[in-house]
Amino acid sequence: MNASRTAQRTLAAIALLSLLAGCNPPRDPGYQGWVEADMIFVSPDESGRVTKLNVREGDEVKSGNRLYSIDDDLQQANLNQNKATLANAQQSYDRASSLSRTGSGTQATLDSAVSALRVAEAQVATSETRLSRRIGYAPISGTVQQIYFREGETVPAQRPVLSIMPPGNMKLRFYVSEVDLPKLAIGDEVRVTCDNCSADLTARIYFLSTAAEYTPPVIYSLDERNKLVYLVQARPSRPDALRVGQPISVSLSAKTPVADKR
Repeated sequence: MNASRTAQRTLAAIALLSLLAGCNPPRDPGYQGWVEADMIFVSPDESGRVTKLNVREGDEVKSGNRLYSIDDDLQQANLNQNKATLANAQQSYDRASSLSRTGSGTQATLDSAVSALRVAEAQVATSETRLSRRIGYAPISGTVQQIYFREGETVPAQRPVLSIMPPGNMKLRFYVSEVDLPKLAIGDEVRVTCDNCSADLTARIYFLSTAAEYTPPVIYSLDERNKLVYLVQARPSRPDALRVGQPISVSLSAKTPVADKR
């Protein structure tokens, strides 16, 4: 008799647990992704030694702010040399022009002097530009994300000294399955969650990939079709609340339209 009652209680407990499980279905974890950003890299046109670094990682900069300086000895010497050449060309032109006015000089001599003067002026302008570019300025407002070369280090030509992250360049990247892809559209708002993040984070989709990340055989089964995933990118509404490389979960917003499957 006791064994029968025990069995009945066990069956009742199992039924109750099943009922509770049915009332609380597992929470959908959403689409898994991460935070990325399109960095702006600031680099010198020519190699040189970093003589001054005006910013540190994490600093906020405005467009036009001075970021760093590169040694300019060679560029300054080149400018001085070209200025001397310009001075000589100017004297030759003045002399040829004076002789031409008095009829003592030839037109060919004047034309040659004019040509030499124009070339010298262009060389000075080029040298001044090269010299001015030994100072790096912020091309855009944002946060200094990473510094690659410090004071005293030699940076090669076209290699970035530092990178800047504009707030508008932060993006979320996540993947959705082929089945869920019709539920999303450009401009849709999605909810974003992450560890220790604010509960009201959202983002707006601006890119939907047209190519699957997984390429199946030409003939494939339904199970293989379920392996297809497509890249989706969205701009966060509050980029300051996220960090590059941070893992996130994305779920459909209540306002996101769902495609009609009829």
